[in-house]
Amino acid sequence: AGREEAAWRADLAGVAAAARDPELIEAALAMTDGKLDEAATRLEARLAREPHDPPATRLLGETRWRQGEMTPALALVEQAVEQAPGFDMAREFLIRLLMQTNRLPEALAHADVLVRSPVRIPGHLLIRASVLVRLGEQEEARGLYEQLLADQPGQPQVWQNLGHVLKTLGRQAEAITAYREAVTRQPTLGEAWWSLANLKTVKLGEADIAAMNQALATLAGAADERTEDIFHLHFSLGKAHEDAGNHAAAFRHYSEGNRLRRTQLRYDADDFAAEISATVAGFSAPFLASLGEGGCPARDPIFVVGLPRSGSTLVEQILASHSQIEGTMELPDMMMIGSRLQTRVNEGEFADYAALLASLSADDRRRLGEEYLDRTRVHRKTDRPLFIDKMPNNWQHVGLIRAILPGATIIDARRHPMGCCFSGWKQHFARGQAFSYDLADAGRYYRDYVRLMAHFDAVMPGRVHRVIYEQMVADTENQVRRLLAHVGVDFEAACLAFWKTDRAVRTASSEQVRQPIFTDGVDHWKNFAQWLGPLEAALGDVVESYPDVPGSLRSGTN
Repeated sequence: AGREEAAWRADLAGVAAAARDPELIEAALAMTDGKLDEAATRLEARLAREPHDPPATRLLGETRWRQGEMTPALALVEQAVEQAPGFDMAREFLIRLLMQTNRLPEALAHADVLVRSPVRIPGHLLIRASVLVRLGEQEEARGLYEQLLADQPGQPQVWQNLGHVLKTLGRQAEAITAYREAVTRQPTLGEAWWSLANLKTVKLGEADIAAMNQALATLAGAADERTEDIFHLHFSLGKAHEDAGNHAAAFRHYSEGNRLRRTQLRYDADDFAAEISATVAGFSAPFLASLGEGGCPARDPIFVVGLPRSGSTLVEQILASHSQIEGTMELPDMMMIGSRLQTRVNEGEFADYAALLASLSADDRRRLGEEYLDRTRVHRKTDRPLFIDKMPNNWQHVGLIRAILPGATIIDARRHPMGCCFSGWKQHFARGQAFSYDLADAGRYYRDYVRLMAHFDAVMPGRVHRVIYEQMVADTENQVRRLLAHVGVDFEAACLAFWKTDRAVRTASSEQVRQPIFTDGVDHWKNFAQWLGPLEAALGDVVESYPDVPGSLRSGTN
């Protein structure tokens, strides 16, 4: 242990010396100024002279990452850590890259090394906790956050993180306390206010509204640096005014929060529509017929797809209450496989997506299916034979799922277009839903979703089972029986008492699925109907063609 610590400290001393190296300083400044090619050229020249240079290697890795070259970035940062195992800064960055590529077990292994560093930094425990959260080990992460707060209770960000874990575990009263601790210590911490407002059991009162307005006034002079706090506060004020029945004020704050968030995102509805058209063309009826039974035949995965706020968490919780089905979380792995394939088209290797698909042999498709199962295995904590992947955006990859995992089950959770899109618009998502911050974008996205799912209904009828949210809440037992029959498992009464199932739920609907089905929020969008013209116009006839549901939900904004 003594030799290991001595070597570790030697590595750290070498890194500290490199921080004063003029050549590395110039390269680092070029990188932070966005002159990435210049930074890379400087660093490559240095490494050609001095191949064993961990700080230069790590810096080149970060430069490659900023250039969007993840594979070489990972290789370089891994090399820097191998050259200097005590180079904590490199290991921290490596963990970040591993998490971005969903290589979570490796990230945890490096986090375990990091917390043994002779330089004791609380941030190392925070890094380990973040990896544990991603792995679904919520209780262990909770212990780390509580340990940090016992030592230093005045940390608003850690209180916020603890609140997130407690909410996921269903410990709502304790989550509220944690979020309150966070905003008491830092009243301008917008995400903590939003996390508090987003708890369905919380109604923010007049004192909270005054505190958030004061926080906005405090941040007014630092709008550029604190945009994230500001838009979180606007979403929070929207929810507070909505709860108070002041819908005009609520809509104003929701609108401002969405406007600010939209400025941070790249999303083009025309480009997305073109992608969906390419998917329709690629997964033609003749192509699907040519697949046969090739691919990985495993029946394990149950994909619950659809738009956010469509009732997919309810479907997941019902299924996860069955003795043969394990609930996991929203897994990014199918989207990562799909993105990797699309990159080959974007880089010119194939003329279009259809050409890429045609190039995949049966063995290629089998390997891709096995890759998905290998990547997701870390999230399976029980011996139940089936598991749920509730990444809603996987609706874009229904054809890919059919091609590489022909035995998988696909469930499409669908909700009334006005209610679904409006609910998504007033919900701030941590990541991945760039379409949701503009009402017209949201309406067009819903239309593209309906268009693609209708295509798959036509070319592979019966393969996708649709759950209509309003029908589920109105006729629960019959809908649950149909759902389980499609999955191929026997009916179990526990699926009707889904709120009694004790499991971590990491979505915005985590609280609703811990109580019996209720109908209060089904047509809540009608309180805001007078302002939703852009959404209704973008949806067009999709509203009127929505499946038959209880009469009060059938019409548009009338």
